[in-house]
Amino acid sequence: MIRRNLGKEYVLIFKPDFPSRQFSKGGHRVLLGIGGNVGDVIRRFERLLWYFKRSSMVHTIQTAPILKNPPFGYLEQPDFYNSVMLIETFLTPKKLMRYLLHTEKLFGRKRLFKDGPRTLDIDMICYEKRHMVTKSLTLPHPGWSQRDSVLIPMGYITQKSCLSRERRRINKQKRGAFASSPYSKRS
Repeated sequence: MIRRNLGKEYVLIFKPDFPSRQFSKGGHRVLLGIGGNVGDVIRRFERLLWYFKRSSMVHTIQTAPILKNPPFGYLEQPDFYNSVMLIETFLTPKKLMRYLLHTEKLFGRKRLFKDGPRTLDIDMICYEKRHMVTKSLTLPHPGWSQRDSVLIPMGYITQKSCLSRERRRINKQKRGAFASSPYSKRS
């Protein structure tokens, strides 16, 4: 495991599977944000990746390094570990959301309160270039562009994703914020 400090609040963690790349098999491209702060989160991320590799529902194309960062919202809790995964799927957005919620439960997720501690959180950041707002799903994920927990790992996704253009725009706006990280050097 390699750790790289990004200022005093952020640490990037590199593991054999974070980051990683696989060949595309086709399907809709979806960017997932993953996070957690209860238990051995890094190991849980590795198990999640293996779970997805055995699944016929999704195919993981690329993962980013893991970011250790402070919580937001409810602050009286341990730091979070976050990363992003670019996947492909033939599921519709709603069916994929049901699959992801089921996966969270398999990994012990309990929803106690908003922004509270969690074993595993899987957010659908974007699904292709779709925009939708329903009672249970908003795409792209609201607030993704203000979350360093998404933006910093997303800077390592080199495959074309559903938010590539938006990521380049945000990178230009944040050039000085993470000058010591590859995040600010990617376009």
